Amino acid sequence: MDIAQGERAEVELDAFIEPRSRRDPDADEHEELWKASVRAYEEQRRQVARLEWHRFHRGQAERHRRTLEDLIGHHETQAERLCDTETTKGT
Repeated sequence: MDIAQGERAEVELDAFIEPRSRRDPDADEHEELWKASVRAYEEQRRQVARLEWHRFHRGQAERHRRTLEDLIGHHETQAERLCDTETTKGT
């Protein structure tokens, strides 16, 4: 009785494994197409990220430039005022 049960289990396992063992001949081609699609998608994502970072850094550079120009202007104005004050006190 145990032998019959073991043989039945073996038949069930074979029935389970057999479809997986027979690969579709086009499966490799499908897999390669899928991999190529994933590579193209990832490259597109990298390009978009590069463009976004480029835009961010350009914007930051412009914001820093404006801020620094404002700071320079402020300090030049303060220096002029101090220079004018000292000149008028001396006369």
